Amino acid sequence: MHHPGPPRFVSVGESVELAPRNPDPTASYRWTVAAAPEESAFDAGASIPVGTPAGYPAANGDEADETGPVVHFHPDAPGAYTVELDAPDGVHELTVRAFPDERRAAQFSVAAEDLPLPESELDDTPISVSGPFNNHLMATERPRRVGDDYVLDARLLPGEHTAAFSVGDDLAEGVRTSVEVDGPGRPRIRLDARVDGDEAVVTATPRSAPDSDFSDGDLPVEFHLDGRDELTEGDVEIDDRELRVPIDALPHRARIHAVTAGERRSIGDTVVLDATGSESVAATRPNDPPEWAETPTVYEIFVRSFAGETLPTTFAEIERRVEYLESLNVDCLWLTPVLASPTTHGYHITDYFDTASDLGSREAFESLVDRCHEADIRVVFDLVVNHTSRDHPAFQLHAAGVEEYADHFRRVDADRNVVDVDWASLRDGDDIPEYYFNWQRIPNLNYDSLSVRSWMLDVVDEWAGVVDGFRCDVAWGVSHAFWKEVNDRVPDDFLLLDETIPRDADYHEGEFHMHYDTTLYETLRDVGSGERTADAVLDALDDATWAGFPDSAVHLRYVENHDEGRYVDECGEASLRAAAAATFTVPGAPMIYYGQERGVPEQRGPMRWHDGDADLTAFHRALASLRAETPALRDGSVEAVGYDVVAGDADAVTAYAREDENGRYVVVLNFGADAATVSLDEAVETRDLLTGEAVAAGNDLTVVDAVVLRAA
Repeated sequence: MHHPGPPRFVSVGESVELAPRNPDPTASYRWTVAAAPEESAFDAGASIPVGTPAGYPAANGDEADETGPVVHFHPDAPGAYTVELDAPDGVHELTVRAFPDERRAAQFSVAAEDLPLPESELDDTPISVSGPFNNHLMATERPRRVGDDYVLDARLLPGEHTAAFSVGDDLAEGVRTSVEVDGPGRPRIRLDARVDGDEAVVTATPRSAPDSDFSDGDLPVEFHLDGRDELTEGDVEIDDRELRVPIDALPHRARIHAVTAGERRSIGDTVVLDATGSESVAATRPNDPPEWAETPTVYEIFVRSFAGETLPTTFAEIERRVEYLESLNVDCLWLTPVLASPTTHGYHITDYFDTASDLGSREAFESLVDRCHEADIRVVFDLVVNHTSRDHPAFQLHAAGVEEYADHFRRVDADRNVVDVDWASLRDGDDIPEYYFNWQRIPNLNYDSLSVRSWMLDVVDEWAGVVDGFRCDVAWGVSHAFWKEVNDRVPDDFLLLDETIPRDADYHEGEFHMHYDTTLYETLRDVGSGERTADAVLDALDDATWAGFPDSAVHLRYVENHDEGRYVDECGEASLRAAAAATFTVPGAPMIYYGQERGVPEQRGPMRWHDGDADLTAFHRALASLRAETPALRDGSVEAVGYDVVAGDADAVTAYAREDENGRYVVVLNFGADAATVSLDEAVETRDLLTGEAVAAGNDLTVVDAVVLRAA
């Protein structure tokens, strides 16, 4: 079935990629607007032009006018649009609900004197401004000189936005800056279903943003049906926040979607009703994570460094060390890329259907997965589908002008080139492959091509039956429509983890279950370096609600990974212990990056097996064990605890409580180099559950790095 999937919820100013599912590259597809708001300039029956995603030039250098199989629809007025896809299996309808533009005028600014060239040379030197706001595409945005500053005007959503001003289009000569855009956070909505007599009832519960002028009761609810199902508006009755449908009117499957909006729109939520009999309905919530992935302890391995200094890492060598992972109470193993690649890090893929020869055969990889499963450890591996290596045959054939590969990679104007490569052009010397940052060895795939979509969906199908989840590299570079199709395609208990920096709740809407917690990561770095006080840790947890993530979203809590410098190198071991304790004692999925627990100083250095920090390892093991044994540390509520620092660095200390029906626990963290004496406002037992030692005398306790105490 080629139906494009669920309704889309967007704001004016955003583009919506629309594409047929299960694409047939040889078939013909046509997109039209069947209905549009009265204020829209779109006429009913008008073709949707191919267009381009926001922030991109057209793939051929000019804005295309003809419709095609993949289009980028730009709603121009608030309201509901009905779009139609004419496909080989029929005409499919899709609702695009556009809300008012949420962006606000903003300006990035850098003082001329802060740029790494004399002011006399700046006027003749190109400067790129890049960041998440333009997908880190260099040479697309140029600042203007205003007095003593270089500035770039932009329209941005509320929140903090970062950018780099790169002199000479050289990232190494970039000066980072940020701008805070005023405005409220995003509301949220949750759908639940129950059976009431002979009806299925879906109830919507909206929640306003913490700083919104709307109360929960003020928020409107919109229900939307799914065009893939046979359920129609005539089959349902909607009363405010309830949708009712007679069980005997339900098709085999009915997907109900809902959205709310205050000053800003929420992401949509979904409940699926499966009619299992004349009086029976099974309800599921596809946006929720698999049960095993709600609070797992994750261990990331940079694969080619894990065996140590002398042995080459292979799947067999990792398998021989699974007992070590068991000793750390690991629930989920994340492997950096294991597919064929000419690089040590593996992110330059040259064959998506075979494992890297230096790591071992597919059979050896599957043996590793089986061994992990025997240890009750799930396996997630890196899915790298934003780009290929430029050594991949597909790119080589593309660059050499083989017609079948002409549309496989995105092309941009040659003046966007910021690297020292004389690229082969496909059109009279004036275009180059597109790449993010200065990543000249990994050109971006073109998801406007049905051949590319079909190819990458085959990759998903190839490996989704082997591993338990994908960590999706550069998820922010691949379209929402593609990720929604991936989510519908993988098994029900499959985990999808996105690399989206900064995290974005839109990627949770029918796409990913787990997200990088970039906010806590940055906060822990700032606390460890003394730039912020330790109480900022709890403030960082509140950011997910402000950003519009539902409570069921899982956030990966980490202090370092393969892309970041080692925390111990930047902030010291005392702060590392407190930061690691934070990740294990707040909600979410704590992650250990291999070697973090052994004191490995290099970002991707060899694992320190024979000379590792045994005490640091024991500390991480104690954190993981306590978390595994204490439900409140995984699922309990979080609240601040009153305290006073009697001795030590007050700015380096924070305290909070985790509580559930089994008990209340108080966590005290000390990021400082010296022990602190802390007086709590509530009574606690004397024994630290991490070490088993007595640390408290009354309400006063000694905290070296972290303690966890049961409330008295």
